[in-house]
Amino acid sequence: MSLSKFMEKQTSFNPLVIGATLFFVVLLVAMILIAPEQTQTLLNAAKSGIFANFSWFYVLAFSVFLGFLVILSVSSLGNIKLGNDEEEPEFGFLSWLAMLFAAGMGVGLMFFGVAEPLTHYLSDITTGSAEHKQQEALLHTLFHWGIHAWAVYGTIALALAYFGFRYKLPLALRSCFYPLLKERINGKLGDLIDIMALLATLFGVITTLGFGASQLGAGLHQLGWISENSFSLQVVVIAVVMSLAIFSAISGVGKGVKILSELNLTLAFCLLIFVLVAGPTLYLLSAFSDNIGTYLSNLVKLSFKTYVYEQEHTDWFSGWTILYWAWWCSWAPFVGLFIARISKGRTIREFIFGVLVIPSMFGILWFTVFGNTAIWLNDGEAAGTLGQMISSPETLLFKFLDYLPLSGVTGLVSLVVISLFFITSADSGIYVLNNIASRDKSLAAPRWQAVMWGILMSVVAIVLMQSGGLANLQAMTLLVALPFAMLMLLMCFSLWKGLNADKKYFDTKVNPTSIFWTGDKWKERLEQMMNQTQEKD
Repeated sequence: MSLSKFMEKQTSFNPLVIGATLFFVVLLVAMILIAPEQTQTLLNAAKSGIFANFSWFYVLAFSVFLGFLVILSVSSLGNIKLGNDEEEPEFGFLSWLAMLFAAGMGVGLMFFGVAEPLTHYLSDITTGSAEHKQQEALLHTLFHWGIHAWAVYGTIALALAYFGFRYKLPLALRSCFYPLLKERINGKLGDLIDIMALLATLFGVITTLGFGASQLGAGLHQLGWISENSFSLQVVVIAVVMSLAIFSAISGVGKGVKILSELNLTLAFCLLIFVLVAGPTLYLLSAFSDNIGTYLSNLVKLSFKTYVYEQEHTDWFSGWTILYWAWWCSWAPFVGLFIARISKGRTIREFIFGVLVIPSMFGILWFTVFGNTAIWLNDGEAAGTLGQMISSPETLLFKFLDYLPLSGVTGLVSLVVISLFFITSADSGIYVLNNIASRDKSLAAPRWQAVMWGILMSVVAIVLMQSGGLANLQAMTLLVALPFAMLMLLMCFSLWKGLNADKKYFDTKVNPTSIFWTGDKWKERLEQMMNQTQEKD
């Protein structure tokens, strides 16, 4: 089959991909409902098995992703554009950076901004004086939310953008493996890739739904609007949010969602500035500089640290770092597709710099302002009160705001920000799931698909939370992310192969702005290019 026939064969609905995914999810839900205790035991055993046998793999894989991007950025391959050589970026540089900034925000920052630094500060993972413990607490937090997370997003986004805009293939995960599989990406192997990505994304978004629902309930309780943050309330929250997300997805009110997203970013930034001004401002500014230096100076060491020589900390390592690495893998198709869609016309070097540096710097600022202030309050005015609540992290942000001026206003703003992040994340999640499950990415998915994904995510989130809380959500994310992380390593090799073929046969032998990028000639040249590369290999 030729490449042109492969592209013509694309259809808007892939029953095998959706059917296999639904079978797995329905089977999981049925097991939980029929045999909850046995299923819980099985999930815990699988989770423990991954922690014991594959923690090293996650650590090395993430370091490979980061190293791969750094090597590309400093090599001559960094000059290649994500699109035709003469193509200009679709968005201005500042607008592009602003959208990357938007991608770096989410329910996670609101949930963990106060909770994670304070938790590390009060755990035995940090040692020494109070100042040193605070420095280490922020270091571990920034490591989890910094450049490694964005290296995963950047790797998959770069592959999607490169093969989508340079090779003119569909903006789909299976396209990222064209140099290895060629037309077989349209067959069963391509379907398997999509199934793995679909499951990883599905449970990644579901985990975020769980965090968002629990924190929204805590906020409503803290503001005095409800008497208890019960499981029933969280079910109502999930139902309302997913109903709004489904309505947005099927009605095409994209402009309205865009306006809400921009409003949400403005509110989040205002909240950040308020805490910076209302808190110990000079101390936070000094801590921001110190946190950057501490993070950069320890980056290589932490990138490969598995705590094999510190067995007393392996539980902490598994429960924080490895779970985060799995979560970022499950979110990689979600965030990666968004970044890819806005990056057409950028050079690979510019793309890597923007994706790795801009969001990571904002993350350092966010956790410095909220994390350092929380620890400062806990050791001072709060007199340890905040630290006593680390077992209920969803409540910490609102309790934290009580120690600052205008707590009623800031609590309400936080509730609005979390709600809007929640809705826009769910809406975007439905879009990405539709994209993965459809053959023709240029056609709008049928409305029933959006409804199906929304209901499916809601039901699975509720069932998992009812049976084991957030721990079950995290366990499923850990399980489905492992094979996808392995797949991403193969994706790196495929991208490297495609980039080198690009450089050999486009940069040195032909001008890519000439006939090979017009009409069907580029397809013929692409097939010839890949055949010649395979023969030489």
